[in-house]
Amino acid sequence: MVWAAIAVAVTAFAAAPVLLSHDVYSYVDYARLGVLHGLDPYVHPPRSAPADPAFAGVAWTEATSAYGPLFTLATYPLAWLPVGVAVAVLKAVAALSVLGLAALAARLAAWRGVDPLRAAAFVALNPLVLVHVVGGAHNDGLAMLLAMLGVAAVLSARELAGGGALVAAIATKASAALLAPFALLAAARSRSTGLKYAYAGGFRPVNRMAPLRLLAGGLLAAGLIGAGAYLGFGWSWLHAFGLAGENQGRTSYMSVPVTVARLTGLDPDATRLVALVLFLTLFLELALWTWRGFDWIRAAAWATAGLLLATAWLLPWYLVWLLPLAAISRDRPLQLLALALTAYQLGARIPL
Repeated sequence: MVWAAIAVAVTAFAAAPVLLSHDVYSYVDYARLGVLHGLDPYVHPPRSAPADPAFAGVAWTEATSAYGPLFTLATYPLAWLPVGVAVAVLKAVAALSVLGLAALAARLAAWRGVDPLRAAAFVALNPLVLVHVVGGAHNDGLAMLLAMLGVAAVLSARELAGGGALVAAIATKASAALLAPFALLAAARSRSTGLKYAYAGGFRPVNRMAPLRLLAGGLLAAGLIGAGAYLGFGWSWLHAFGLAGENQGRTSYMSVPVTVARLTGLDPDATRLVALVLFLTLFLELALWTWRGFDWIRAAAWATAGLLLATAWLLPWYLVWLLPLAAISRDRPLQLLALALTAYQLGARIPL
């Protein structure tokens, strides 16, 4: 019944028209800029080709691409399709990504002694995921699917593949980078102490080369993706990672620091600075705990939750960064926090 509900809900939102956000039209427009107009999407915004059929659906007409080169290159074949068909393909990819996340969360939950059905439902039946990730066809679901494949690989002592998957996730969307330090710390600690940290279907002997294998997999993937990105965009694709950081210069109405400033009358800039300092403190503390033996999955999940609480630019589909990690975290307060963030965003982000 749970899997049937997930399948029906995800399919229904995938079949619906594009909901609320029009970012998916930007994905298509960037691909068409590169393929049909010979313009680098990391240099030229959609307004550079206003006559393109995709332009009519673009909301951020002056923004160059803020997405990773792997995702941008993967969308290039869509440029040859009619805009409506390209959007439908991206909606299907988003739906399959969420279904994949649910299946992966269930598998990892079973490895970690968590109810698999609860984990799958926690991810795939979240209303923000259904409406915004599937209904809006955002690439955050794809990025997190790659990131969680990396988590699964690391937990099953396949560090080479894990490093590659984590880099592929980052090359899709930079937000996935938060997982990598915790995976590396856990692997390095297992090497230095001999402690076993892989729990996939039971304990495995610790490979003392684990951190080097994780780094090697990441570097190999980074080299291959970087070479492809250079051939496609030169070095301009690096601008995307700068744009991701520049979003902190913006504010969204429902971000927690902005809401706190609005309700208390505090200076918004000072509130954002305090939130950033608290997040950095939390991140460093969690990194230290991970080195001392704290569950790295829980640490990464709490760091992600801290980022969502601290960012001044919070959008509803960002919650999918946290949900699969929280689902397998074995941490009830963290799961309740994820549900509270869902409820906080729900009324303002989904017209009811």
